[in-house]
Amino acid sequence: MYSSQGLFLDGQWRAAADGATMPVHSPVTEAMIGTIPVATEADQDAALSAAGRSFPGWAATSAWDRSKVLRRTADYLRANADPLARVMSAETGKPLAEARAEVNASADQFEWQGEEAKRIYGQTIPGRNPHERLSVSYQPIGPCLSLTAWNFPMLLPARKIAAALAAGCSIVARPASEAPGSCFALADALVAAGLPGGILSILTGPAMPMVERLIRAPVIRKVSLTGSVSVGRQVLRIAANDVKKVTMELGGHAPVIVHADTDPVAAARKLAATKFRNCGQVCISPSRFYVHRSILPAFETAFAEVAGDLRLGDGLDPSTTMGPMIRAGAVETALALIADARDNGARLLAGGNRPAHLNHGHFLEPTVLSDVPDHARIMHEEPFAPVAPIAAWEDFDEVIACANSTDFGLSAYVFTENAALAARTADRLEAGMVGINETLLATAEAPFGGSKQSGFGREGGSLGILDYLSPKYTRHRLSLA
Repeated sequence: MYSSQGLFLDGQWRAAADGATMPVHSPVTEAMIGTIPVATEADQDAALSAAGRSFPGWAATSAWDRSKVLRRTADYLRANADPLARVMSAETGKPLAEARAEVNASADQFEWQGEEAKRIYGQTIPGRNPHERLSVSYQPIGPCLSLTAWNFPMLLPARKIAAALAAGCSIVARPASEAPGSCFALADALVAAGLPGGILSILTGPAMPMVERLIRAPVIRKVSLTGSVSVGRQVLRIAANDVKKVTMELGGHAPVIVHADTDPVAAARKLAATKFRNCGQVCISPSRFYVHRSILPAFETAFAEVAGDLRLGDGLDPSTTMGPMIRAGAVETALALIADARDNGARLLAGGNRPAHLNHGHFLEPTVLSDVPDHARIMHEEPFAPVAPIAAWEDFDEVIACANSTDFGLSAYVFTENAALAARTADRLEAGMVGINETLLATAEAPFGGSKQSGFGREGGSLGILDYLSPKYTRHRLSLA
């Protein structure tokens, strides 16, 4: 893989200036699937120079012409969804159906933001006298930096790149080293759609010290990160030195409150299917299940049945329904959380081990735990794994307190047939996004982001483009007389 790709600079694929490379390994086989360049400081400077040089021209390009490029990019992605899904699956191990859905979701981002480019509306404010005009306009903030994780290797950079380009910004993207091929595919799509050279650059290589150097570069005016809370804190500290705008979507540990009036079997099946998507490696994955005691037995049974029916294996195999975790260390961390929960009294309903029939790859059985006490580590530490802890509740105020007890605030879920109860529960939950009887929150037309230590800023929807724009207020006195 990557034989014709690498660093994307001034519209061309290049090797690193010194020829250095690093390997990319399959989480399924653990074998090397290719090598990618390790960007030198000279390569980084080339990307930064291109971003600064190309920005004025792209910012001056009409919104309609920017929109055309983004719409054509969406068309390209949809037309090539099958081969692009295979690249994504080879890197991450995710099942082909999930990979194909991600390619199409990425296309939606370009289509939506292409339309938003034509709807960057300003304001006219009534003045205090007839001799003045007050107005607010929005201008592109400048060259941007995109930093993304591996778990959605196309959708995460697509959200940032599409919004930045729609706003009129140039952008330097640094994809995760574990799965860079999907970001490479975005560059190919944009070239095919007519994006001029220099407006998008892609750099690969170890995160540090490259990321710090890029953030500190004077030409970069805005940083957008999708990553862990610890990385977010680090990025904030670096960006603070030059007071640069930062948006970030960090970790999550989404509580689910299942009320007594819910169909426990239907809810369990829906929640389990979402929980084990991408092997549980989803920031908005439902990950703490608070189920009313009156319906707990039926819920647990149905949830465990879904886990037991999943087929683990290579995502490129059409029969696979759950792939591997991204690295060996992630499996060890998940096993430690399972052991801690069991040591604290949790019951194991399904999984809990590495699958015996797979002797290579970073696989973990889909795991369901019940009677998990609130003091267990898994109720407070983001598992980012196919492990579902279930706890019973009876008192509404107490379950709300448990749901809000972590520092995370990305997403939360409510299951009930009572509309008033649903609204009351959603209002009390401390999260940037809430799903009521629904678990698939991400969509191009809605804002995506969290609160508390899950970050700030929004991606997608009519709010997504605003983080790449700077408002300018003008007070115009028509005459000095």
